[in-house]
Amino acid sequence: MRLWFSMCLIVVTVSSCQISSEAIGPKAEPIAVSSAAVGAIAGDMAARLAEHLPPAATRLNMKSDGSEFAAALEAALKGWGYTMIAEQSSGSASAMKLEYGLEGTDGQLLVQLSTTTIALGRAYDASHAGAVPASPLSIMTRG
Repeated sequence: MRLWFSMCLIVVTVSSCQISSEAIGPKAEPIAVSSAAVGAIAGDMAARLAEHLPPAATRLNMKSDGSEFAAALEAALKGWGYTMIAEQSSGSASAMKLEYGLEGTDGQLLVQLSTTTIALGRAYDASHAGAVPASPLSIMTRG
């Protein structure tokens, strides 16, 4: 009986210390970035991707979130010669999936592009006039 009571007391004590998953981690907030900075970042990242994935032989499937960065990135990739496939189209199964991220931290913007074979990341210092790289390009190959 004592053992059962002790176990119940331990379980109640430990379970009361749990917190909801909503309380963990920072909340994502929209990032205010000028159009010039967005264009500069998208152009630079598209150029770096073209160094590693040949545009003529690569079809990309990018799900757009409707943001200014998504539109600028898609335009920059098309400018480098990539064929962009809409997510719902019949050719989307054969296209390489491209995912992107743009996050602000410590006064800088962290940008990441990733496919099934490579992930690129870089930090930028952004202003109203544009953006300049604040770190070397981070390259991770997969497979």
